[in-house]
Amino acid sequence: MLTGKQKRYLRSLAHHLDPIFQIGKGGVNDHLIRHIEEAIEVRELMKVSVLNNCLEDREDIAVQLASQSGSEVVQTIGKTIILYKPSKNNKQIVLP
Repeated sequence: MLTGKQKRYLRSLAHHLDPIFQIGKGGVNDHLIRHIEEAIEVRELMKVSVLNNCLEDREDIAVQLASQSGSEVVQTIGKTIILYKPSKNNKQIVLP
């Protein structure tokens, strides 16, 4: 569980990142989860964009992505979800 200070720090790091994945009308599926798990292991911090044609609620999508990929939701703002998971082999981010 991330503290408020840690979330603020991660939000500041994620500000300049571009979304890596987009979730559209297909929603969340196993294929997407597998790719997110692989990408977040390398990057630790990533943005996911929810497109306008997605029928699911973005808050529900954020919780579903975090629980299935083993990561934590840092923030959902607008149509963007920020996820964080510490890497096992490629540790780059040191939390305060």
